[in-house]
Amino acid sequence: MGNEILNDQTRLSQLQARARHDLECTDYPAREWVAPREYQGQKVKDVVIIGGGQTGLTVAFKLMREKVTNIAVLERSEAGSEGPWCTFARMITLRTPKTVTGPELGIGSLSVRAWWEAKYGVESWDALGKIPKELWSEYLLWLRETVGIPVQNGVEVTDVEPLSDDLFAVTTRSAEGEKVLYARNIVLATGIDGSGHWSVPGIVSENLPREAYGHTSEMIDFEALKGKKIAVIGAGASAFDNAAVALETGAASVKLFARRKRLPVVNPYRWMEYTGFLRHFGDLDDARKWRIMKTLFDRNQPPPADTYKRCADFANFALKLGSPIDGLAEKDGKVLLTTPHGTEEFDYLIVGTGFVNDFAARPELARFAEKIAVWGDRYTPEAPMKDAVIAGFPYLSDCFQMTEKVPGTAPFLRHVFNYTYGAMPSLAGAAGISSLKFGIDRVSRGLTRELFLAEADDHFEALKAYDVPELVLPEEMMEELPAAKAS
Repeated sequence: MGNEILNDQTRLSQLQARARHDLECTDYPAREWVAPREYQGQKVKDVVIIGGGQTGLTVAFKLMREKVTNIAVLERSEAGSEGPWCTFARMITLRTPKTVTGPELGIGSLSVRAWWEAKYGVESWDALGKIPKELWSEYLLWLRETVGIPVQNGVEVTDVEPLSDDLFAVTTRSAEGEKVLYARNIVLATGIDGSGHWSVPGIVSENLPREAYGHTSEMIDFEALKGKKIAVIGAGASAFDNAAVALETGAASVKLFARRKRLPVVNPYRWMEYTGFLRHFGDLDDARKWRIMKTLFDRNQPPPADTYKRCADFANFALKLGSPIDGLAEKDGKVLLTTPHGTEEFDYLIVGTGFVNDFAARPELARFAEKIAVWGDRYTPEAPMKDAVIAGFPYLSDCFQMTEKVPGTAPFLRHVFNYTYGAMPSLAGAAGISSLKFGIDRVSRGLTRELFLAEADDHFEALKAYDVPELVLPEEMMEELPAAKAS
């Protein structure tokens, strides 16, 4: 076993060396080009990325490849706990195919396949169905170390204040106390709920004590639910994941309640996974974008087949379709749940009802939440196509930039890039692994465009002053020839 571990470590070290060599081989242009700035004696970051999960890492990596290196990646979790993979993601594997790419930026030696084969062998990769979520997290940490992405863990952003059209004060809190850093551009890489918060319906929060329920996005003590009767609200993948963990941990019974009368069996999001759509959805006009999003949202996604089977294999699991929640109450430590089919008693309730867009709830956006344009401000469909949910999503530029609700009132918003699920109606696929390779190109283009255009005149002056000789001539050839000889 010791030799096997040593060999694995050796193969990973060799892969790391190969990857770094590949980075050197493709490092063109190599010159850093963004002029440094200061504010009140402090260096200003060109880009501050809030969130150090898979999206934040990939944005940072792409910027580094574009020679924008004066960046900061701020992550409130400790190393290894970024994103959902080792916290509240309760599926067993990723939902995407193992062949998914993105974080490696097309460099094969940095791909998850290359990492897996170095760690576990080629035969293991061939036999693999989907990537276990914890190992995806481990791979991301390896990529981060190999590339040298400057993530600051344990740093929470508590406020973002626009000081001018292209300068922000970013207040952070960590074990070292409160600190303010300054940035020219902000990237929100804060996940699915990064444009708002996870949703707990009022019927739950207003009628039950906090200890009686938990949201699928929270840390739930499943060990404490052994032998208990559990109710789950929602019919999405996360609701089924949590139901499965409760069953596997020893719950006496689990009942999952859903409003819909039948589960969808076709996943329209799988249809999205082709280059034309993922690269160019953002180039469509608003009417077409809305029509596609309305269709996707109306059809919804089924739980993955393996997730559904995790639950269905238990005799003490029940799926209650056509069962909207009409009432909730707590009595003698029990949850009384009422649907059109009657009232039942449970020991605990798990809420799997997704998230809502709410800019004011985000510390990164709260100061200027009311200035941010949403889809409802920019596009009004005909009555049959109206959708209040889509209307509440942020209306973004083709490079993930926030836009102004009232033109001219918040020009700084073009320097706030929203790479969260909030970008879905504008650019499709945001905050997902499968769309990373396409979305990263757009957000990087937007960031480098802003940085270059802001200094366009300075670049011109640099051109005029450029005097590095490339051709070295004998001294006599450097003299201007007389006109007669020249002719």
